[in-house]
Amino acid sequence: MTLLTGFLGAGKTTLLNRLIRSPQMTKALVIINEFGSIGLDHDLVARSNEDDTIIEMASGCLCCTIKGDLRKTLAEAPWRFARQGKRWFHRVVIETTGLADPAPIIHTVMADEKLKRQYALQSVVTLVDGCNGFHTLEAQPEASKQAAVADRLLISKSDLVAPDELAKLVVRLHKLNPATEPVVLTPDAFDADELFANRAFNPDLKSGDVRAWLNAEAYSGGGQEDHHHHHHDHHHDINRHDERIRSVCLTIDEPLPAEVFDGWLDLLVTFNGVNVLRVKGIINLEELDTPLVIHGVQHIWHPPAILERWPSDDRRSRIVFIVRDIEETELRLMLEFATQRFARTEVIGLA
Repeated sequence: MTLLTGFLGAGKTTLLNRLIRSPQMTKALVIINEFGSIGLDHDLVARSNEDDTIIEMASGCLCCTIKGDLRKTLAEAPWRFARQGKRWFHRVVIETTGLADPAPIIHTVMADEKLKRQYALQSVVTLVDGCNGFHTLEAQPEASKQAAVADRLLISKSDLVAPDELAKLVVRLHKLNPATEPVVLTPDAFDADELFANRAFNPDLKSGDVRAWLNAEAYSGGGQEDHHHHHHDHHHDINRHDERIRSVCLTIDEPLPAEVFDGWLDLLVTFNGVNVLRVKGIINLEELDTPLVIHGVQHIWHPPAILERWPSDDRRSRIVFIVRDIEETELRLMLEFATQRFARTEVIGLA
């Protein structure tokens, strides 16, 4: 079993798309967790062949509200997805949401007696954003934990950052995780064999801080589904990570004029860009027959991609924002303003 983690926008879905086309992913079970009530990653991750299965976890933060579902999914998977009465998959990859604290997830897999008889945690792979990684490690405790527990540290987006900044990030990662050598990913160089090399995860080889996180999870009743973290008192709202960070999921029934959509994003970046941690969306534009995929993290927006076809029969625009100190009403008001300003028409079916 491989746990794939990394903070928002590090490129986990992109890495999964590269992985899932490799021979090493034949007969692999992929479990995707998304933070928010609208799931997009299962639409954006490619299917390599009919022997591979992708499961989208229920919405929420894997480190707390979804941990019970993770245990249940793993326990039931061998017979639930059996073929001809036999377990068909020999590899499991779990992609966590970018805000997940990895310690409770690791503890779940390593401490649950039933799961230990079925699975072995082979490695924890953490993807670090080469552009925003240094700042993120300083500002976000979850990002530091994700890097510290890793067996493999992968740095993405190296082509978008200056060599001295990249070197600074590598030094920072060495301080967090001295036992793991960061690997800089490039678009044309990727070693799936090395990623899946047979190394069992061993928390005793990690820093004292990592052992403390894992031990704290055990002493806080990590086997129970109703445990609380001091920064995670949000069981009433699966879309809220803490008092400041939350996800906002919008759906729009009718196709959007491109001018309206561009104007909306310009308003968002201009007035609230620093607080937009992550945006992912599948957009139905009036000018296109197939969907536009957008994704951005903080101040960096990747070039939008036009898919060859819709991944499902759902033709609505679906956008997931993970934001800090921004309420859902603000996003809606910006869209309404952009609609009036650029198209002077009403957007129907905004939810």
